[in-house]
Formats: sequence, C-alpha cells, structure tokens
Amino acid sequence: MSAIVSLYLDTRRQKNDGSFPVKLRVTFQRKQQYYPTGINLTEQQWEKVGKPKPREDFIRDTKRLLETFSDRAEKVIREMPLFSFDEFETRYIGTAEAPSDSVFAGFERYIGQLKKEGRAGTASSYQCAVNAIQHYHSRKTPLTYRDIDPQWLKGFEQWMLASGNSITSVGIYLRSLRTIYNQAVEDGAIDREVYPFTKRRYQIPTGRNTKKALTLADIEKIFHYEAEPGSAEERARDLWLFSYLCNGMNPKDIARLTYQQVGEKQIRFVRAKTERTKREVKPITVAVTDDVLRIIAKWGQKPVSPQRYVFGVLEPGMSAERERAVVLQFTKTINKYIGRIALSLGIDKDVTTYTARHSFSTVLKRSGAPIEFISESLGHQDIRTTESYLDSFEDDVKAQYASALTSFKKKE
Repeated sequence: MSAIVSLYLDTRRQKNDGSFPVKLRVTFQRKQQYYPTGINLTEQQWEKVGKPKPREDFIRDTKRLLETFSDRAEKVIREMPLFSFDEFETRYIGTAEAPSDSVFAGFERYIGQLKKEGRAGTASSYQCAVNAIQHYHSRKTPLTYRDIDPQWLKGFEQWMLASGNSITSVGIYLRSLRTIYNQAVEDGAIDREVYPFTKRRYQIPTGRNTKKALTLADIEKIFHYEAEPGSAEERARDLWLFSYLCNGMNPKDIARLTYQQVGEKQIRFVRAKTERTKREVKPITVAVTDDVLRIIAKWGQKPVSPQRYVFGVLEPGMSAERERAVVLQFTKTINKYIGRIALSLGIDKDVTTYTARHSFSTVLKRSGAPIEFISESLGHQDIRTTESYLDSFEDDVKAQYASALTSFKKKE
C-alpha cells in the first residue's frame, strides 16, 4: 500500500486576516501527518483553488504552486523502497538545501534543469528573460526575491517598452520570472505574504489577440497556387498546407513525425510542447485525408520504415540544441516562401506557420464544429472542462470535420 498525498485547509486556527494555513497531508495505513506549505487562504479562496479552471491570476498561481508541493511529495514517495514517515520527512524536509534568495541563481538552476530534460527551446526563452532582467537591474548588488515588488515590476515593464519591446515580450519575460519566484516560495526562499503577482499588486500584461486566421477563400488560393515542381517554394507551400490540414501541427511536430505515427485513417502524435510538462498527455488524433496522403507521398522519405522521420528534417541522435537549431531553420524557410506566396496572391496578411494553426481552428469553428472538438484537435489539455467530451468523437465524425478544411474543392 502506497502513501497518499493531498492538500488540506487547516481551519482550526484562523489568522488575523481571516485566512487559514494550507498543509500537505500524507496518509499511510490510516495514519496522517501534516506538513506546512507556507500558503494561507480564506475558505472562499480555497474553494476557488479546488475548481478545475480558476479565472483569477492569484488563484491560478496558488493552484500551480500547491501542485508543486504535492508533486514533489509524490516523487519522494515513489523513490522510497518502503514508506515510513521518518524517512519521508528526511527526504522531503531534512535533506533540503538552504534556499537561495538570488533571482539569478534561481534562473540558472531552472535553465540547467530544462537543458537536462532536452527542452532547449524553453531554456532559450528563460535565458532571454534573465538577460533582459540583468540588463535592467544593471547593479553590482545581487537581485533578491524581496527586490521583486510591484514597483520593480512596473519599472521593468516601462523600461522594456521604452527599449522598443512589445507588450507580448514583456508578458513572456515576466511569466518566466513568476515561475522562478513560485519555485522560490516553494523552497522557502521568500514568504508567500509578499507575493507581488496578484490582481491588486501587479498583473502581468497580455498582448492584444490580433486575428491571424485566413479566410477559406485565402486558403483556396494557396491550395491552388502553382509553384515550380520540386522547388523549395512548392515544398514550403505543401508543408504549410500539411500543418493546416493536420490540426495546425507546428513545425517541430512535423519535423519529429515518424511513419510509425501515420496510419491509414489517423495520425496520432503528442505535441513536443506538452509531452514533458503534463502528467497525462492525451495524444492528438488527425483524420488522414487524401491531401495529407498526397503531401506525404510527395515529400516523405523513402524507403518507408516505422522509426524513420517522414520529412527528413531531423536525423536520429541529434542533441536538443542541434534539433532546436534545425527546426528554427525549417520554420524560417517555410515562413519565407509562404510569405512570398501570400504576397503574390494578394493576401494582405502576415502568413506564417502560426497562421496555419489559427486558420485550422477558425475554419472549423465557422463550419459549426463544437468547441470541444476543436480543443481536442489542438491538444489544449489544460482545458479540463472539455475532457469529458473528448472520447465521444468517433472516427467518422473526425473525418467529416476534416473534410471541411478543403470544402472549396466541392465546387470543382
């Protein structure tokens, strides 16, 4: 019998602000032990944390942070040959290193962890964030977590914008900083009471959701665009269409696609973006159409073998850093040619591989597809409220919606 980990709001002793401490509860053979998390919540906040998809930033961040406590405890328990509370406490608490109050040290540790996990793209994003923060701080004194208050965050935001950065970049960098800060709270390097990323203290800005999708008429133009046979332009057009037809599959997943994942009626894959960040990742299922098979037949590597990459972008044994560089160049090439094609067709939009993903979801929405189906198709596994619907879509229904992506062909 394994020990069970849960979170518990201890309402026996109320604090002056009306909150109660949240504790980690470990149960083994009907015996329970409680361990502090350093987080205090009101009963109303605790109820919101328990919901599948909380809306408030503070509640969402608190939910994520509490999940890191339970995840860490479960990991300790899994690694124990035989469970005992004494051994658990030694591993979970007793051997923990003294937490560092250095923000840059926190970034360095997390970036190193990402590189070990082969998440080179995410590591690069965090490195860009810490580079900007170091430039803004520009003092010889260390940057501690106590320095990160609402005034500092507002100053960083203003400095970023004044330096010519977009509000989207500001949001990306500050969400990276928030992740590092949350880890510091978990490690005990900073008290949760001074947490600055709340609705009342400081809200991370978000960029405007500009429309990136093409109309079906625009996609029809791209579909019928006559490129020189066998040219790089033709390959880029076809791979852009492959992304559009395959649930908005992003370039990294196209590059990593193997013949083993391609069936007669379905392509099944797990997004590289989520495979290491979720406990249970539901594979994305793509309905294989004649156009999808035509693109694979034209550009796929020969001979066909299960473990072989379909489009030959990657090679077996590549390091994470090399794979990232190759995928970036692959994406850049597609974007260069599809951008030229769009311009020559009179499409007044910045067409990229990201546009293919937005166009896929928008065309399906306009065709009447349920939002639950679109959510499943895109691999949005963080939308827990749709999970109960995902298994209800049969293959023939998926094929029906997939046919809507090239409905203009019915006119021909």
